[in-house]
Amino acid sequence: MTKSDFVELIQKNGEFETKAAAEKALKAFTDSVTELLVAKDSISLVGFGTFSTAEVAEKSGKVPGTDKTYTKAAHTAPKFKIGKTLKDAVAGN
Repeated sequence: MTKSDFVELIQKNGEFETKAAAEKALKAFTDSVTELLVAKDSISLVGFGTFSTAEVAEKSGKVPGTDKTYTKAAHTAPKFKIGKTLKDAVAGN
């Protein structure tokens, strides 16, 4: 599904009058979640899931098939933990 198709789905399910209004709602949601995650905060949408961040430690490794090694710096990564209602819906229960 493309973003355009998804905006149409939001328009239908949210009963927005125009695609522009639906796209504005989608942008507001994604911008808000991004802002929270940048601030290292989390948001829990009951039944849907939880958006949060996790600190990932520095990691060293070896490139397969060569003697080269690399080091990946420590960083903060976004996480999403699926909620039970969504999990059950996808599973078909």
